Amino acid sequence: MAKILIVEDNPANMKLAILLLQKAGYSVLSAMDAEAGLALAQAEQPNLILMDIQLPCMDGLVATALLKQNPATRTIPVIALTALAMKGDEERCRSAGCDGYIAKPLRYQILLTEIKAQLAKRDYSSYSSMELNKEESPP
Repeated sequence: MAKILIVEDNPANMKLAILLLQKAGYSVLSAMDAEAGLALAQAEQPNLILMDIQLPCMDGLVATALLKQNPATRTIPVIALTALAMKGDEERCRSAGCDGYIAKPLRYQILLTEIKAQLAKRDYSSYSSMELNKEESPP
């Protein structure tokens, strides 16, 4: 079962993301700010990180850049979750080191498709338990 870290400061968004991921069979860690997210990423080594971009104190782009500079966390894929959906926002997120980009509000199928795609790039054994039960062969 893949372990996913969610870094999100909005309690409603956090609750929704946790519910969606757990329902899909993922193990979920959560952090309400970038600093806690960085510490959890270092200590827990999740398979993937969902990073809100607009966080208090340190924003998600700075946090992602720090993750990608750290040898212990640089290979963990980071998907930006953001209400920033203007032209150039996705490019800014990718420039900071984000491997994927999802605009809010979260859409269940888009979220799961992006997560599966990022995990598949690393190792198909990271699929959720739900995915393995569907008798799908990994890519």
